[in-house]
Amino acid sequence: MLSVSIHSGISQHELSAEERDRKTVLIEDRSAYKRVRPGYLAYNMMRAWQGAVGVSTVDGAVSPAYVVAKPTGEIHSAYYQYLLRTPIYIGEMHRGSKGIADFRKRLYWEQFRQIVLPVPPIDEQREIAAFLDRETGKIDLLIEKKEQFLRCSAARIEALVDRAISDSDVPRVRFEHVTRRIHRPATLSEHTNLVRLGLYNRGRGIFKKPATDEEGMGDSDFFFVKEDDLIISGQFAWEGAVALASSDEEGCVVSHRYPIYRGENGVKSAYLTGLLRTNFGDFLLNEASRGSAGRNRPLNTGRLAKEKIPVPGMKLQEAIEQAIKLEKRMKAVTQASIALLQEHRAALVTAAVMGLTDIANTTARKIGE
Repeated sequence: MLSVSIHSGISQHELSAEERDRKTVLIEDRSAYKRVRPGYLAYNMMRAWQGAVGVSTVDGAVSPAYVVAKPTGEIHSAYYQYLLRTPIYIGEMHRGSKGIADFRKRLYWEQFRQIVLPVPPIDEQREIAAFLDRETGKIDLLIEKKEQFLRCSAARIEALVDRAISDSDVPRVRFEHVTRRIHRPATLSEHTNLVRLGLYNRGRGIFKKPATDEEGMGDSDFFFVKEDDLIISGQFAWEGAVALASSDEEGCVVSHRYPIYRGENGVKSAYLTGLLRTNFGDFLLNEASRGSAGRNRPLNTGRLAKEKIPVPGMKLQEAIEQAIKLEKRMKAVTQASIALLQEHRAALVTAAVMGLTDIANTTARKIGE
């Protein structure tokens, strides 16, 4: 099975055990799937407007929700993968997509085939694609190294917490005895604008939503956040959506779907955050998140309260706290650097496929011609 990502084009898609169980019957009926050969272009009808288009380098199959196109004439597919993923042509695909809202939009073949593309000489297409393969490969490698650095920071935190988990001499105490549930209600009518927070899964931190007024906040109850609060997503705790608030988030709000805790009785909030980011913490959050099916697994805070956790000495807790705060500072710097590299990559691709090609002396034709 192949999939098309908005980030990287076509890639081989390895199904998880859960996905394999769910899709076995569907995959057995291969007649519904579409064959893809090397050099074929495929795009996701529902996400083409976001750049979910790519060229395959292997034989495979894609979902019936994808459109597959075979190149004709003097076409070097790799060049057109770069071209179609530029902001200009993503905009063209967005305009051609049909639907009343973005999440309902579909780009059908009849609209896609009307997009007009430059057709430089085949040798020039190959030259541009080879140049971009080489130069974007260097940028991608540098981005990967920076992301690896962040993974190493997360691994250090987990290693520190594992000392407490693996030490049989460390006392085990119920979660409710070392935490305090925090409620700081926000009266929406008293504030012109408020910034809401959300959590990434797998312990990847906090993000801010655009500031909005009372009307834009919806019907939820909201609560203020302070530095050193432990925030858990009530809907996605089972996916590791936990984070420690810093001074950057102080004064922001979360909805009632995000329980807030602070450590007490000799337990730091930072240690609790680090603990819940480990495999052990993942187990606890999954045990406390029960649901009927699929992703509907809300956190049962009462069940979590009864779970026993290791409580190490203050020296180890402080080391974990420092590691988490260092990770946050380094993440801000590293992610800003990655964003600049991604911006440079996008500009490089656009310049190569559009600026280095003598558009005035090349022909143009519609995709489906």
